[in-house]
Amino acid sequence: MPAKSTQGRLKEILSVIRQYKLVTNFYHQTNPQAVREALEQLGPTFIKAGQLLSTRPDLVSPAYIKELQQLQDNVPPEPFLVAKKTVEAAIQQPIEEVFSSFDQHPFASASIGQTYHAQLTDGTKVVVKVQHHNVPEWVRTDLSLFDKALRILKIVPTGKSAINIDCAYQELRKSLLNEIDTKLEASNGAEFYRLNNGDGIIRVPKVYPQYSGQGVLVNQAMNGKSIKHYLAQPLAEDEQQRQAQQKERHYLAKELVRNFIKQVFDDHYFHADPHPGNILFYRLPVNDQPTLKTTHQWSKEVMGTSIATQTQTVLPPLRLVYLDFGMMGRLTPNLADGIAQIVLALNSKDEQAIGAAILAVCNRVGPVDEPRFYRQLGELISPYFNEELGDIDFADLLFHIIHLCEDNNLQVKSEVTLLVKAFGMLENTVAKLDPELSMMEVARPFAKKYFWQKFNFRNLVDEQLLALVKGVQSTSQFSTRINRFLQILSNGQVQINFRYQNERKVLKYLEKIVDRLMVVIILAAVILGSSILVKGSDDHSSINHIGMIGYLVAILVIIILLVSTLIERWRHRK
Repeated sequence: MPAKSTQGRLKEILSVIRQYKLVTNFYHQTNPQAVREALEQLGPTFIKAGQLLSTRPDLVSPAYIKELQQLQDNVPPEPFLVAKKTVEAAIQQPIEEVFSSFDQHPFASASIGQTYHAQLTDGTKVVVKVQHHNVPEWVRTDLSLFDKALRILKIVPTGKSAINIDCAYQELRKSLLNEIDTKLEASNGAEFYRLNNGDGIIRVPKVYPQYSGQGVLVNQAMNGKSIKHYLAQPLAEDEQQRQAQQKERHYLAKELVRNFIKQVFDDHYFHADPHPGNILFYRLPVNDQPTLKTTHQWSKEVMGTSIATQTQTVLPPLRLVYLDFGMMGRLTPNLADGIAQIVLALNSKDEQAIGAAILAVCNRVGPVDEPRFYRQLGELISPYFNEELGDIDFADLLFHIIHLCEDNNLQVKSEVTLLVKAFGMLENTVAKLDPELSMMEVARPFAKKYFWQKFNFRNLVDEQLLALVKGVQSTSQFSTRINRFLQILSNGQVQINFRYQNERKVLKYLEKIVDRLMVVIILAAVILGSSILVKGSDDHSSINHIGMIGYLVAILVIIILLVSTLIERWRHRK
């Protein structure tokens, strides 16, 4: 990216925003093509921002997701000498002392950086991701300038916006800054490697933090190609071969789902960007030794002697590799419990249970009318109950649920939206592998198992016994309470409180009417008083002026009231 002055770059951003009506279109989620073209013209930072937004169905509409997925990185690779300087600055030693070989031409280049094949001095093959020169500086500069441009150009249209633009910008800013933090990515990769490498057929590249630094990330080189190449292979015409292919694809799909559910419910730490480009597939050579996987373990100590058994199965010669750990999600145990409840509620197709589960994973940012929320949620999700899970557009459903929650003063926790985004992204890959397999079908038994693991039978029995004792005590006092109620009723001391739907809105409207009425009464008094002053002050000009000022104030207030009433009615019509 060519160097530009801050003032020149700001003028460029403002010019593009005006030309494509970027803020207005994005605010209303209209004309996604114009927004995509604007981002492409603004350069790498904004291209990357658009790509990140295309993975956030909680922030932008499905139409925007589809359009922003077309954004392409047209960034030529930097000269090798520039990349070499970045690597040596990160490892603080000459490149030849760490790498026995280092390709001078990157095999991949994108908006943030480029990637090289290399080999450590001990012979280990690695992949080195090198950020473009001064990436952190110009990303932060562009974000700062875009923030200023928003403040200058953001107009507040009448009516309701399709999204919360400030929330979208803050989420985008956070994602972009995490994306360029290679130290964070190295830490994420090391943790994900510890938790998932060797889990069945799942493999994760090892991170070499001693050779990594800000702007440089060194990972173990992995075999395989993007799984999208595997998905593009057509099924064989021969029936027997086709069945073998379908069986293999079914196995791969189940392994992806099984491992993802493990990430969520066991590790509480999941890959938040599992698109096909971040998942590799390869086959082991025929002459490789078969790998065993432990499926069941049992151990018990009897009379001081430990007895243990385990069952092992042979893994097929297939491997799936996760890449790119810049975007990860982490859940608290309580949040994982809430998500398990949502999965179980979706399985039961119980609107009340689904609503209660959603409320449990939301923050309340204002008063919540729960009956209204349940009613609106039922209207939204009931049509989906008649569809197969594999046919549901989860991105579109999530987008509408997010906005339903916002309309009811509920804020879905960011960890949940990140998880559902990742869930939908992985389900897209799973659907291509095996269209008949639904992630929900595989997730359901895991959620049930997780629920039973958390279920404490002894605590439940204790709680039920306590409830039974309280119930018996209440029953023994039933006749006394009936007599007391009848006595209060006969004395005329009964007070019944009624609540009705939209109570707050009605009370607010009545309050506004009372305020207007008070203003009218005061205006009438001012006009009457001014009239008396004007009429009786023929010989006193100062008193006459006070009366005229009263008239002017009254007229001005009347005009303001009329204008505000007309504006309010016009907005209601909109």
